Amino acid sequence: MIGAGWGIALVVLLIVRGSLPAADRWWVWVCVTGFALGIFGFCYVPVLKRSRARSARRHAARPDARDPSVGQDPPVGQDVVAAEDPVSSQDP
Repeated sequence: MIGAGWGIALVVLLIVRGSLPAADRWWVWVCVTGFALGIFGFCYVPVLKRSRARSARRHAARPDARDPSVGQDPPVGQDVVAAEDPVSSQDP
Protein backbone atom coordinates (compact mmCIF):
# COMPACT_ATOMS: atom_id res chain seq x y z
CA MET A 1 0.00 0.00 0.00
CA ILE A 2 1.53 3.26 -1.13
CA GLY A 3 -0.15 5.26 1.64
CA ALA A 4 1.77 3.23 4.21
CA GLY A 5 5.02 4.11 2.44
CA TRP A 6 4.17 7.80 2.65
CA GLY A 7 3.28 7.36 6.32
CA ILE A 8 6.63 5.72 7.07
CA ALA A 9 8.47 8.44 5.16
CA LEU A 10 6.54 11.08 7.11
CA VAL A 11 7.49 9.50 10.45
CA VAL A 12 11.15 9.32 9.41
CA LEU A 13 11.16 12.94 8.28
CA LEU A 14 9.49 14.06 11.51
CA ILE A 15 12.17 12.24 13.50
CA VAL A 16 15.04 13.88 11.56
CA ARG A 17 13.23 17.19 11.11
CA GLY A 18 15.77 19.08 13.21
CA SER A 19 18.65 18.04 10.97
CA LEU A 20 16.86 18.88 7.70
CA PRO A 21 17.96 22.10 6.01
CA ALA A 22 15.18 24.69 5.80
CA ALA A 23 15.14 24.37 2.01
CA ASP A 24 14.30 20.64 2.25
CA ARG A 25 11.48 20.80 4.78
CA TRP A 26 8.92 20.80 1.99
CA TRP A 27 9.40 17.02 1.84
CA VAL A 28 7.38 16.78 5.06
CA TRP A 29 4.38 18.31 3.26
CA VAL A 30 4.89 16.00 0.28
CA CYS A 31 4.66 13.03 2.66
CA VAL A 32 1.59 14.48 4.41
CA THR A 33 -0.13 14.93 1.04
CA GLY A 34 0.83 11.44 -0.16
CA PHE A 35 -0.38 9.88 3.07
CA ALA A 36 -3.68 11.81 2.94
CA LEU A 37 -4.30 10.81 -0.68
CA GLY A 38 -3.46 7.19 0.17
CA ILE A 39 -6.01 7.19 3.01
CA PHE A 40 -8.60 8.79 0.70
CA GLY A 41 -7.97 6.12 -1.94
CA PHE A 42 -8.11 3.36 0.66
CA CYS A 43 -11.57 4.61 1.71
CA TYR A 44 -12.88 5.50 -1.76
CA VAL A 45 -11.88 2.48 -3.87
CA PRO A 46 -14.25 0.02 -2.10
CA VAL A 47 -17.12 2.48 -2.58
CA LEU A 48 -16.24 2.80 -6.26
CA LYS A 49 -16.05 -0.98 -6.72
CA ARG A 50 -19.44 -1.51 -5.04
CA SER A 51 -20.98 1.20 -7.23
CA ARG A 52 -19.57 -0.32 -10.42
CA ALA A 53 -20.73 -3.81 -9.43
CA ARG A 54 -24.22 -2.48 -8.69
CA SER A 55 -24.28 -0.71 -12.07
CA ALA A 56 -23.12 -3.88 -13.87
CA ARG A 57 -25.86 -5.92 -12.18
CA ARG A 58 -28.49 -3.36 -13.20
CA HIS A 59 -27.15 -3.33 -16.75
CA ALA A 60 -27.20 -7.12 -16.95
CA ALA A 61 -30.81 -7.19 -15.73
CA ARG A 62 -32.01 -4.91 -18.53
CA PRO A 63 -33.88 -6.69 -21.34
CA ASP A 64 -31.72 -5.16 -24.10
CA ALA A 65 -28.45 -6.01 -22.32
CA ARG A 66 -27.86 -9.03 -24.56
CA ASP A 67 -27.53 -6.89 -27.72
CA PRO A 68 -24.84 -4.24 -27.14
CA SER A 69 -25.77 -2.36 -30.33
CA VAL A 70 -29.28 -1.52 -29.13
CA GLY A 71 -29.63 2.13 -28.26
CA GLN A 72 -26.06 3.12 -29.06
CA ASP A 73 -25.25 6.21 -31.04
CA PRO A 74 -22.29 6.27 -33.43
CA PRO A 75 -19.05 7.57 -31.90
CA VAL A 76 -18.75 11.36 -31.76
CA GLY A 77 -17.03 12.82 -34.80
CA GLN A 78 -17.76 9.87 -37.05
CA ASP A 79 -20.53 10.05 -39.61
CA VAL A 80 -22.54 7.00 -40.50
CA VAL A 81 -21.97 6.29 -44.18
CA ALA A 82 -24.18 3.91 -46.09
CA ALA A 83 -22.34 1.10 -47.82
CA GLU A 84 -21.96 1.63 -51.53
CA ASP A 85 -22.87 -0.99 -54.08
CA PRO A 86 -19.48 -2.42 -55.15
CA VAL A 87 -20.73 -3.10 -58.66
CA SER A 88 -21.98 0.44 -59.36
CA SER A 89 -18.97 2.14 -57.77
CA GLN A 90 -16.40 0.50 -60.04
CA ASP A 91 -15.09 2.51 -62.97
CA PRO A 92 -15.71 0.96 -66.40
